[in-house]
Amino acid sequence: MAAIVLTVAQQKGGAGKTTLAAQLAAALAADRRVALLDIDPQRSLARWHARRNTEARAAAAGVTFADTSGWKLAAEIERLRRDHEVVLIDSPPHAETEARLALRAADLVLVPMQPSPLDLWATGPTLDLARAERREAKVVLNRAPARGRLLEATKAELARAGVEALPASLGNRSAYAMAMAAGLGVTESAPRSLAAEEVRGLVSALAPWLGRE
Repeated sequence: MAAIVLTVAQQKGGAGKTTLAAQLAAALAADRRVALLDIDPQRSLARWHARRNTEARAAAAGVTFADTSGWKLAAEIERLRRDHEVVLIDSPPHAETEARLALRAADLVLVPMQPSPLDLWATGPTLDLARAERREAKVVLNRAPARGRLLEATKAELARAGVEALPASLGNRSAYAMAMAAGLGVTESAPRSLAAEEVRGLVSALAPWLGRE
């Protein structure tokens, strides 16, 4: 059975795209065959994975990594789909050919967004691109406070715009940065932390697409 492809896309910078891809990959790799495909020219995910394979190897679940781009991209996505259960793609922050191929291959597009109306407005082009490619997209609120007026205002604005957000979100926690620096996910580096609970909640929210809890 071919893998489920989750493409993490966001044209607005600073939304936490790479952190979301890495944290999901680490959590899912505990009991699935997971591949990461980094086509973001910043290559932050590549650096995270390199550290994972050196300093963090003993604590880290195995994750296949690829950073193919250009004309080989479509073939690489299909190769990874054949050999894995989940393929996570960290897409580039623009609407050029590689970004469109990553969206076109997706079973679900995850759009990380910080909880503010301004960030929602800036996220519009990414959601429009997913619609143009006829792909289902869900917003993942990132660096979100547990509660408060800003969070509620953002959720209300999302609802008014007809944009669907996953019920689970990631908070503004130092545990994520510390895990990324170590080449780990928070479910590996701090499995009893609130951050790890958030990531596991996000995995549970993705169960309808992943096929199992």
